[in-house]
Amino acid sequence: MQGVLDPGSGDATLVKKMERLIKSRNVRMLGKELSKQRESKSWDNALQIKVGSRLIDILMNVAVIHPPTSQSPTQDLPEVRPALKHEIRIVAGKNKSGNQKLGVLVCDPMLWSSLENSAKFVEMPYMPMLVEPVRWTSYKRGGYMVLKSRLMRTHGQYSQQDALLKTPKKNLQKVYRALDILGRTPWRINCRVLDVVEKLWADGGGLANLVERDDLELPQKPMTEDLKELKSWRREVYKRKRINSERHSQRCDTELKLSVARKYKDEEKFFYPHNVDFRGRAYPMHPHLNHLGSDLCRGLLEFGEGRPLGSNGLRWLKIHLANVFATGGVDKLSFDGRLAFVDENMEDVLDSARQPLGGRRWWMKAEDPFQCLAACMSLKDALESDDVEKYVCHTPVQQDGSCNGLQHYAALGRNIEGAVSVNLFSGEKPADVYTGIANRVRAIMERDAQQDSLGSGAEHARALVGLVDRKLVKQTVMTSVYGVTFIGARAQIMSRLEEKGKDRNDAQLFSASSYAAKVTLEAIGEMFKEARAIMNWLSTCAKMIASKNEPVSWWSPLGLPIVQPYKRPGWKQVKTSLQTFRIRNDNGQPVFVQRQRTAFPPNFVHSLDSTHMMMTALECAEERILFAGSIGRACLILSFIVFIYLAYCFLVQVYMIHIGHIHLMLKN
Repeated sequence: MQGVLDPGSGDATLVKKMERLIKSRNVRMLGKELSKQRESKSWDNALQIKVGSRLIDILMNVAVIHPPTSQSPTQDLPEVRPALKHEIRIVAGKNKSGNQKLGVLVCDPMLWSSLENSAKFVEMPYMPMLVEPVRWTSYKRGGYMVLKSRLMRTHGQYSQQDALLKTPKKNLQKVYRALDILGRTPWRINCRVLDVVEKLWADGGGLANLVERDDLELPQKPMTEDLKELKSWRREVYKRKRINSERHSQRCDTELKLSVARKYKDEEKFFYPHNVDFRGRAYPMHPHLNHLGSDLCRGLLEFGEGRPLGSNGLRWLKIHLANVFATGGVDKLSFDGRLAFVDENMEDVLDSARQPLGGRRWWMKAEDPFQCLAACMSLKDALESDDVEKYVCHTPVQQDGSCNGLQHYAALGRNIEGAVSVNLFSGEKPADVYTGIANRVRAIMERDAQQDSLGSGAEHARALVGLVDRKLVKQTVMTSVYGVTFIGARAQIMSRLEEKGKDRNDAQLFSASSYAAKVTLEAIGEMFKEARAIMNWLSTCAKMIASKNEPVSWWSPLGLPIVQPYKRPGWKQVKTSLQTFRIRNDNGQPVFVQRQRTAFPPNFVHSLDSTHMMMTALECAEERILFAGSIGRACLILSFIVFIYLAYCFLVQVYMIHIGHIHLMLKN
């Protein structure tokens, strides 16, 4: 108790009381007193680190490995060795900050090899609920019944928490209601898809975007003194180690998702409590298997309450199947084109549903294979039912926004060309902003390729022009409105070029990626001039605010207070039984002007985007439509489709008025 309650800090009486209870072995009274202290005073980061370090220290003293006899040089019992060791290692610092000392826990190889399969035994506290979540009524009341729940994920930033606590509850009623609607949407496990996933996983993975369960073998060191060959060997070893490290992380992630699916596969329905981040973006509080996750997550989940397909449900189910198949740009066809695609491939659709692993495996060609498989199974069941219109379907139909950030900027700036490219105007078939930008990038490169190679980028243009497609530019376009820098854009394009077969260590790849990033950002700027102007204006506002040592803050159209948390980093030394820790301590630090300025435009758009999604949820609830949403994507139960454009027009009017009321907090 001396490490938790410091006698020098006014707790001497309490320490004596605790010691007396411990000596008398009065466990019941001791538990009550500890509970009282836990409620009255939370531990700060420094105290948590001290206690945690001591617990790790104890663990290292008691955790041992008994190697099998075959690993022992003699037939006697092998020597017992520690399972964990604490070491101080020197690592190269980032941004030329010099070498750094890091304390690490080193696992025994036997322990490390067994950890990969331990994910299935991990106890996850914030699991899906079997009953509807508690309705949100305040900052600390809502979501889970027993576990600690907070309306906003503040990560220790008290300025955000204080702003929220000072906001009258009546101003947050729409936010509470939207989160309640999202949390009350029932889900269940698609057991047929789970069976397919389990078989593929048991067979070693590597199919349908599942990670390989085996690591790559490291190449043997060549018996040579040729420096070029040795350099090539080191490069290959580094590459394979990096791939193996990524595979290990992905395998653990997959096991966590599957462990949740296995646990809930027999439940008729379960629920995901939601809360928001500081920008108002809504997320399920359970982090692993939810509808915001990967294709694997979305394929394993379906609505817990079904709806009859009705007169239009079969049509939308086919459109959804084409959307998740997506390969070859099928999802960019007109609705009639997507319907025709599904009808033309109906034999493969039915084969995928009837024998997903023993047939032609058409569903594995999809960009989202497990969602495609789930849609194939639903479509087969519907077609084989006695009455298609009365068939009760549980498959969510997704309605995805077309680069939501650019949609908001196009609406704010009344940018007609940009609005057309991101589908704010209806057309015969959906516009594809990524293809539009890719065409512009290709045109610029074709022009540069005709120029003199001296200083014009012609060499890179000639090498890259044939590799330009929507996938090359998509990530950069998507993140451009969220503040992606030139360096970030270059890294994104470099990764895409690697996927196309370019060698990561090729000296030309870096400069070619730099050229492609510059051209891509130039093309985005040409198509969305108004967006750039609005971003610059927002940045100027933020700079004025932050220069007064005030964080940028505003209210979302639904009344949620938003405070940017960025401050100059402060540091604090904490000595423990293991080592000295250096922890972040921003309390009392001045605001980080540059970070406040660059983060405001994307954070502001995120807050509008989240408002739009919540407003859609509120409207769906009024129409009794089962709805589950994420930022930029909505899932609706079949036979009830919301056309977001009508809500969007209303939202534009709301925040065009609201934008003039950004809370600047400037001091005279």
